[in-house]
Amino acid sequence: MREVEDDGRETLLVREQDDAVELALLLPRRLLSAESPAGDVDGLLQALEGVSHFVYLIERVRTNLPTTRLELELQAEVDKFVFLALAEGELDASARDQVCATLFEHVRYLHAVDTEEGQRYRLANELAARFTRRLDPAAGAGELRQRLRRFYRAGQAEKIHLARAA
Repeated sequence: MREVEDDGRETLLVREQDDAVELALLLPRRLLSAESPAGDVDGLLQALEGVSHFVYLIERVRTNLPTTRLELELQAEVDKFVFLALAEGELDASARDQVCATLFEHVRYLHAVDTEEGQRYRLANELAARFTRRLDPAAGAGELRQRLRRFYRAGQAEKIHLARAA
């Protein structure tokens, strides 16, 4: 990981050469500082998103599977949910609903709706909201882990299907 300017956003750099893929995750200096404000929710979500992209892309390369930008964004939205909703260990309906509201309803997009990026982020948000809102705490930890693992291992088409079927 490398630093970027404090007003910057997280950035994942990818370079493919011959048989190798090189990755670098750039995080704003303020997110790496010990003095980073505890209430910096946007900063926390940026860091989580960057780490999600980094780890997911490494796994897709490791397993020799393709990925798309939509797939990366959709997985990152679900990963942020998992981190926040399961911070206390087990998922309960109240925590699920609160985290869903924070991540999927009270959202400010940086890209206009009529841009490719804007459409991608909005679709990822909508699909992740559908998928995570239907994670039933009553199903138990084993079932929850199984659904999340299946989603993680899925490619874009299956992720979309799982989200829409949820």
